[in-house]
Amino acid sequence: MKKIFLILSVLAFQLGFSQNSSITVVESKKIELKGELSNDKIDLYNQSFLKFVDALKTSDKQTINTLLSDKVKTIVGDKMIQTLSGGISFNRKTEVYKSGNQKILGGEIYPAIQYKYVDDQSIPPRDLITVIFENDGKILGVKPEYSE
Repeated sequence: MKKIFLILSVLAFQLGFSQNSSITVVESKKIELKGELSNDKIDLYNQSFLKFVDALKTSDKQTINTLLSDKVKTIVGDKMIQTLSGGISFNRKTEVYKSGNQKILGGEIYPAIQYKYVDDQSIPPRDLITVIFENDGKILGVKPEYSE
């Protein structure tokens, strides 16, 4: 999981210097969500995430591309998708753990949802998946987090 975060961070950093558009980089290792999202927004974002996970499971690049934000499409390659697929357990069901807004590098604030696995009964959950969205439901970033 540390490798996935490192790869995403390096690629996001490189993209930040190669383009004028804003980049999605989480400011700190520990992700803290501010505020709470409405149930309508959670439902919209949750549908996008579930479609994204299904597309990852079947390696459906076309669907993955339609669900990703235009801001990250250029840096997401086959190897990154394969690495991300290894970081999400497709055998375990997920549920919303927390929702809120996440400030990213550059000061922009985007809606985010933290998912936990239903079978993870620890408090706080051992394994989380943080997904940052654009307001329209497109996925800006995915970060699986595992406690060791």
